Amino acid sequence: MQSEVGAILEGKVTGLTDFGAFIELENGSTGMVHISEVASAYVKNIRDHLELNQQVKVKILSIDENGRINLSIKKVDESEGGEKVQFRRADSQRPAQRQNSGRRSPANVWQGSKPQPSSSDQSFEEMMARFKQVSDEKITDLKRSSESRHGGGYSRRGAK
Repeated sequence: MQSEVGAILEGKVTGLTDFGAFIELENGSTGMVHISEVASAYVKNIRDHLELNQQVKVKILSIDENGRINLSIKKVDESEGGEKVQFRRADSQRPAQRQNSGRRSPANVWQGSKPQPSSSDQSFEEMMARFKQVSDEKITDLKRSSESRHGGGYSRRGAK
């Protein structure tokens, strides 16, 4: 079977690198899927999406003058009427995620006290007044929060 640009073929993952995966196609040739062509979403670690000996469908993007075949996994679903390609690990589990990445927990986020009417019911002046009110409330809450953490706003140097 001759490889041609645009063809969708089955293949087996034979190698994983930080920049992509090598796929042995059903016709015996080998091509590469760049990490940007693995999934529609951003892929930080290719091993979260693919593993060795996994069967995948790929689309041939190009074949250069040296015979190297550039492949895409994410373009397969576009060619098949928008179906999403699901990746399944052989052990059908995601790799263990680190529980604590060393980051602090997010700060308390100000949620606002009153529901806002839709902007189509308000004039520009009313929206600006509401924005100013909400902004003032946020600043007041922020000042209260920071004063309580830093000694209530009193100077450590003593009274002058």
